[in-house]
Amino acid sequence: MVLQQYGIIAVFLVGGAATAVAALATNWLLRPKKPPEGDKLAAYECGLKTQGPTWIQFKVSYFLYALVFLLFDVETVFLYPWAVRFQALGLFAFAEMIVFIGILVLGLWYAWKEGALKWL
Repeated sequence: MVLQQYGIIAVFLVGGAATAVAALATNWLLRPKKPPEGDKLAAYECGLKTQGPTWIQFKVSYFLYALVFLLFDVETVFLYPWAVRFQALGLFAFAEMIVFIGILVLGLWYAWKEGALKWL
């Protein structure tokens, strides 16, 4: 019985891999044969010629904001199911969630203290 369930998983894995390989092979067969040249290699910016260098470095602070957002977004993913089942879980789960939120607040405080949340 258990082996049959693993067989179904194996069929799906093989089917998924075959689909990916078929998509890549089709793309390779239908691609243009000659390499791009001229305007095809130019950077596109709303149909106008680009002003300044086309490759610029972004400030790290943008990525830090994204990481902080991701942290609290993942917190919401963990917090929502807990809130739905709050009464059934009891006091121990409440204490665990307080510890979890406390750790996140400590991380936010540390990021704030280190200046990671300053825009400029």
